[in-house]
Amino acid sequence: MELASLIRYARGEEQVDLLFKNARVVNVLSGEIIPTDVAVVRSRIVGLGDYRAKEVLDLDGAFLAPGFIDAHVHVESAMVPPSEFARAVVPRGTTAVITDPHEIANVLGLDGIRFMFESAKHGPLSMYVMASSCVPATNMETNGAMLRWYDLVSLKSDPWVLGLAEVMNFPGVVGGDEEVLAKLRTFNELVIDGHCPGLSGRDLQAYAAAGIQSDHECTTVEEAQEKLRLGLTIFIREATNARNLKALLPLVNQNNHHRICFCTDDRQPADLLDEGHIDFMVRTAIAEGIDPIMAIRMATSNTANYFRLHDRGAITPGRRADLIVFDDLHAPRPRLVFRGGRLVAKDGEMLVPRRQPTTRNLRGTMNVNWEQVDFRIPAEGTTARVIGAIPNQLVTENLTLEMRIEGDEAVADPDRDLLKMAVIERHMASGSIGKAFVRGIGLTRGALASSVAHDHHNLVVIGADDRSMMTAARHCAALGGGMVVADGDRVLAEVPLPIGGLMSPEPIEEVRRTLDGALKAAASLGSTLHDPFMAMSFLGLEVIPTLKLTDQGLVDVDKFDFVPMWVG
Repeated sequence: MELASLIRYARGEEQVDLLFKNARVVNVLSGEIIPTDVAVVRSRIVGLGDYRAKEVLDLDGAFLAPGFIDAHVHVESAMVPPSEFARAVVPRGTTAVITDPHEIANVLGLDGIRFMFESAKHGPLSMYVMASSCVPATNMETNGAMLRWYDLVSLKSDPWVLGLAEVMNFPGVVGGDEEVLAKLRTFNELVIDGHCPGLSGRDLQAYAAAGIQSDHECTTVEEAQEKLRLGLTIFIREATNARNLKALLPLVNQNNHHRICFCTDDRQPADLLDEGHIDFMVRTAIAEGIDPIMAIRMATSNTANYFRLHDRGAITPGRRADLIVFDDLHAPRPRLVFRGGRLVAKDGEMLVPRRQPTTRNLRGTMNVNWEQVDFRIPAEGTTARVIGAIPNQLVTENLTLEMRIEGDEAVADPDRDLLKMAVIERHMASGSIGKAFVRGIGLTRGALASSVAHDHHNLVVIGADDRSMMTAARHCAALGGGMVVADGDRVLAEVPLPIGGLMSPEPIEEVRRTLDGALKAAASLGSTLHDPFMAMSFLGLEVIPTLKLTDQGLVDVDKFDFVPMWVG
């Protein structure tokens, strides 16, 4: 809106478009609940109080708050493009997200990022982007693209790009890797997000000194407190597989909560549709004893301020009319959602027509050299390093266990929850394959395969026998990517994800239905995890401790180097 016009409306000289009457405004700036009216013209709030209006919406004492903002999310983890992701989160009160599209960037490079922009365009959700800093995450994986600092420069001029996304290669920062430092220099005047699980002491101080401003990988209050004291903003995360909210809420107090935000990072369809999004975090925080206004502040103005989005995050004159209406301050469930002054969702349902994503410019991404795929592991001893999966955490254990040996091979031992794992390169048909063993998935027979494997997104397979693993892997590739459950030669369930092997063009409800079927099939094979596919997708991420597997081999993340599987 032109400035002089905005001032005239704010002074009450002209009729406003919409007046929210009898609202209880949640003022996240002053910390008050204020009974008042709120006037809106087009996409902007122009004033609080009594105004002449073309349309009046009487809220009859309902609460009016700013729309929620997700501080860090990988939309691809919802297995649908941004246009469909919006259908899941906007009815729950999320009006803006800050996303790092490094999942699809690791598969398709800048073409993948452009696809995400195109899908979000003209939709009911404001999607801001942080330029992906780690494509690839490290040089210990093979992925589908590489983005150097000069590739990222082209994104800086886009008004929807806010800065540099999570700098996961924290050893590269601390060690002064020139490629990592070049990216930091390129974005030094913008926001730079961090990712440094377990980093402490002088290494953490070096990381903060490099200009990195946040972290979302904290799992304990002590870790978060140290990072907070060194100037990092803390994003408390509640993802599908990394549920840190309740563990970190004791950190929050009146003195520090203004430097704490909420994020979901990686959240799958069932959790989005059943639990919710940022609204779920707000309700949980309040139920755990956090003051309601503080909880809403961490979901709105704190995030807007951190990302310098000063046009949103609060209900004040001049800001965007991204607003939610709810009835219970102690358990906010948005029943009306406005984006830019327009009603876009009501009673949990979108009012905006669904858009079909356009994928015509994206290439196929399942390129496997099957002649090189062999799941056999020759016995080179009796004791081996084993990845220990931990429920609801991204970190793993570095176990040393006796192997089951048959003939001259090490084989899975389901009775001891000891399964074989393989990561197959699927971008360039190089034939590269990493093999190891994992504990904590729980299969007693059969196998799981998925093309979702952060952040390289190679083809990961876990199973109790080689035949089931091959069945699952080959069918996953035939789908163009996705998730598969197999037992012997039989495919029990599938989740097709043909967009980069990460997302589906189908409605999120349909994706959820097929994923539920796959989870049920996995449970029938013995898995006891909430979501074994989400768990296995992080077993190859070599920037989160402790032991991980890529297509190039077994990685000890603490040493930040490859280690042999066999011990002694």
